[in-house]
Amino acid sequence: MKETFGEYIRILRTKTGLTLTQLAAQLDLDAANLSKIENGKRDFDAKRLPKLAVVFNLDIQKLKDEYISDQLAKQIYKMGCSAEILKVAEEKAAYRRTLNN
Repeated sequence: MKETFGEYIRILRTKTGLTLTQLAAQLDLDAANLSKIENGKRDFDAKRLPKLAVVFNLDIQKLKDEYISDQLAKQIYKMGCSAEILKVAEEKAAYRRTLNN
């Protein structure tokens, strides 16, 4: 997915025919905040991922992956990191997995 997470939510919402107000109510948000999320002016709260998964009948792990990948991409962009950062991060994640075993 190339979209931001907010754009992804907007795509899901429009495909299912939900209005901003309808989706916001299901996520315990107000429509203004949801609009800001969809437009990239505010971040989506990770605590609401399970509700979002239920509303759109999505696999929660895939949804979490989309969310986290967007957060990582945002930080990589903000900090001006090179493409090498992903390789290094992958290696560090693999190492951390060995620490938990």
